[in-house]
Amino acid sequence: MEEKYEAALNCLRKYNQEHILKNYENMSQNQKEKLLNQILTIDFNQIKELYESTKNEINFANDKIEPIGYVDKSALTDEELAKYNNLGDNAIKQGKYSVVTMAGGQGTRLGHSGPKGTFMLGLNPDKSIFQILAESLQHNNEKYGVTIPWYIMTSRENNDQTEKFFKDNNYFGYDPKAITFFKQGELPMCSEEGKLLIDETGAIKEAADGHGGIFESMRKNGIIYDMQTRGIEWAFIGPVDNILVKMVDPTLLGVALDKKVLAAGKSVVKAGPKEKVGVFCKRNGKPGVVEYTEITTEMAEATDENGELKFGESHINCNLFNVSAIDEVSKKKLPYHCAHKKAKYINENGELVVPEKPNAYKFESFIFDAFDMLDDMAILRVKREEEFAPVKNAEGNDSPETARKLYNDYYGLN
Repeated sequence: MEEKYEAALNCLRKYNQEHILKNYENMSQNQKEKLLNQILTIDFNQIKELYESTKNEINFANDKIEPIGYVDKSALTDEELAKYNNLGDNAIKQGKYSVVTMAGGQGTRLGHSGPKGTFMLGLNPDKSIFQILAESLQHNNEKYGVTIPWYIMTSRENNDQTEKFFKDNNYFGYDPKAITFFKQGELPMCSEEGKLLIDETGAIKEAADGHGGIFESMRKNGIIYDMQTRGIEWAFIGPVDNILVKMVDPTLLGVALDKKVLAAGKSVVKAGPKEKVGVFCKRNGKPGVVEYTEITTEMAEATDENGELKFGESHINCNLFNVSAIDEVSKKKLPYHCAHKKAKYINENGELVVPEKPNAYKFESFIFDAFDMLDDMAILRVKREEEFAPVKNAEGNDSPETARKLYNDYYGLN
């Protein structure tokens, strides 16, 4: 233990982070062990570089950003739709398809204390978000005569609760052998001065590394290997909080197969030039997403000859990847984005500090940053009212109330 302590202290001295061991003597044996192991596994150089990057202004002036082509599902002829659906149907029937749900978040913004997927929607009869997703997948299993493997990415914070919720609810009738839980990666949070924060247990405070971390998590947890050994070629990756999500869509898969691309995404038409959403684009010739914070007013308002927004294809986080593309992306490092957040921490005197304004930096990668590692991808434009009912806020836009209405309207339950 002494040797480990010395190694940890030397590492902290190198990066000017000795404050981390300030309360070491007051900790239990278990806490000490956990903290030392943490120190010796964290990439301090990476954190230093990420902190330095917070001082740089983001500049996209040198990027060539152009509109991206898309297939409008509602404008397809019966013949085109049948062609895409047949391609997709055949691949799904052959057991080449899987679903990955990103469910690492807590329902804090909803006023819910558990994992977001356990949130009850207030439907009649009432269902949790997880139950809605499980029933949707079960319906497709019956339709295609297969059991679609379902991979659920949790977090250190909510993994045990999530697994218990599924067990207590008998996996909502889904085959437990077809469900695999795995945890999202984390990165330390640091103060505005670049000092790592300490949490209430005495450990270094860490936060989920963003939905772009899914590729590395899939590699580290053996998910990619599992897909390859099962003969799975495609994985739909989407968040837990869209209750109208079509996780199994033969049209989307058929478009990707027809265009011979390794990824596809769904878009809905941007509600207006000022809607705060990322939009699909071509950036320097590669597919990508330009965030609403990056786009100029001129670009946001530009229209084509039909009067439609040139940059109007909103990314709704419905992503389809070939497993070979996931494998390749997982070996690379996606860029990290910095978020300025409020974070509780223990100060050097051992006191809990609860800030009233943002005081810390959290680093996360985004799934759409993987798109520009591909030569091309397919975009399928779908209708918002048919496929996009997010549950994010306690009230107002994207709340249980708006999602319930969209859900009931779509299924004719009103």
